[in-house]
Amino acid sequence: MTVGNGYADFFGPQVPRTADASQTATLALASAAYRDNPVEEIKKADNDWHQTTVNPGRSWATLFRPNLGEAFAHAVVGRMLGGKRAPLIQSFGTEPQVVVEHCLAANRIRKERDARLTVVMVVCGLLFLPGMLVWLLGAQIRATVSKSTNKQAGALGTAVLVGIGALAVLFVIKMPFDGFWGWYARLSVVMPVAGWFWAKRICESTAKDLRERWASLVAGSSVGAKVPEAVPSNPNETAAEQLRQSLAKLGAEQQSNSAFYAGPKGILGMGTRWGSWQLAEDLVPADPSREIHPFRSWDVIRSIHDQLRMLERGPLNTGGFPKASIRHWVVTPIAEGAKGVSRPEGTDVEAYQVKPHAVQEICNKQQFGAGDRHYLGVQWVLWDGQLVLTMMITVTVLHATLRIEVTGHALGPVNGLFMGGPSAPSKQVAKAFKPWETRKVMLPLIPPGEVVRLAVRAPLTWYSPALNWLGGTISLPEPFGLRHAWADQPWRHRFMADDALRAATPVLRVVHSAAIKVLEENGVNTEKFGARSAFLSGAVQDPSPRKADLYDA
Repeated sequence: MTVGNGYADFFGPQVPRTADASQTATLALASAAYRDNPVEEIKKADNDWHQTTVNPGRSWATLFRPNLGEAFAHAVVGRMLGGKRAPLIQSFGTEPQVVVEHCLAANRIRKERDARLTVVMVVCGLLFLPGMLVWLLGAQIRATVSKSTNKQAGALGTAVLVGIGALAVLFVIKMPFDGFWGWYARLSVVMPVAGWFWAKRICESTAKDLRERWASLVAGSSVGAKVPEAVPSNPNETAAEQLRQSLAKLGAEQQSNSAFYAGPKGILGMGTRWGSWQLAEDLVPADPSREIHPFRSWDVIRSIHDQLRMLERGPLNTGGFPKASIRHWVVTPIAEGAKGVSRPEGTDVEAYQVKPHAVQEICNKQQFGAGDRHYLGVQWVLWDGQLVLTMMITVTVLHATLRIEVTGHALGPVNGLFMGGPSAPSKQVAKAFKPWETRKVMLPLIPPGEVVRLAVRAPLTWYSPALNWLGGTISLPEPFGLRHAWADQPWRHRFMADDALRAATPVLRVVHSAAIKVLEENGVNTEKFGARSAFLSGAVQDPSPRKADLYDA
């Protein structure tokens, strides 16, 4: 079943998804949508190539600032499902559709909370605006000075709020007005406080729900991301149908066979190139009296493809390679600092897939000069999605020289920021009669200032541009892909590094044997190819990964 624009249809949001053992990276990224950490912590997940920008908003409007979960979910949904969104980079080893669905689910939970908080703000705030403004002024002063590292400034902020509270009590007891305005002034002092207690209960119930989902995702037992707004119940629900098609489009782009090479950044989504091995020799007839039987690069690639499918088999029953994903890729070069990509278009492309005949033509003809290049990739997703190993093979023929190049790419685990679960708020204080010892004191799940922040933001969540202007947003690193944007290097993990290095030798030998077989069948003298292959088989056992894309020139 397909939708009108050619993208594959799906029924993901209609049925809650259940995680399997290979979704650690996916669920870790999805958990960010439910987190309540400060938004600045997203900077801790930056790597050498991709940095997230935190836009702070107005300095005087700190009460409108989002937390990490709010900013992350809003940014991801806007970037990946927006009407005029730019092309995305594939997220190998993860399911971006699942992450986006959790972001939509988190946004829906917060919208339901904000709807109730808006009622509280109208009943207990807007109707008693003078009192609410005074209380908000005190809360804003306290929030501003509490961010200072100076302890005296923090104490001053608390003293200001206590002073406003004392004046409010005195104002209620000894009212300078009589009649209606007297009672209105008393209620203007009392009702915002009553609204705060009401809002606190709403915020706490929602915070428990969000934290339970956060903990469940990090633990690996996924809760279903229910997105009812993406399931149209009748043909007139255009918004739901558009959202459903946007999710389908996201899934289709994830399956695209088009990739981008960004210089030292490597192939985007696959990680940097850590190793490169090249076999290049002249095509000489095995029989001098006869010419070589004509063949093309695609014939060699097709033989290599068939042999790579046998990698999971071996003479010994020792586990070995799991089933690999073997695909033909069309790779487009872009600048290292490019802020966006452009996917191939035209009659040779359908639903982000370059058609097989076009891939074959690129393999045979576009080997020198401008244009896209063809690569055959064999990819493993290991360590529950935390490690993505990709070996890329390309075959070129220039004049009488045939070159077979094998390169290794590795994408490491998701940054540790996304792996931590929620912890109950607490602090260490000195014991009353034993000041040299400390004890743990549990703090409220929702601090008083957080209740004020959520209540103030609630009425503006219906018009996000104003809220973003006041409180700020985060800008995702471009070109954006969920997986590579927050991936660490695998070389700091001993076993992950071992897996990357061990995969190179068997792949290289299979590639060379398959290529030499094709050469022999077409009357090519393979003596030099065999000698060169033996040399590379020894060189590939060097256990040191290198920055193969950084040329010392």
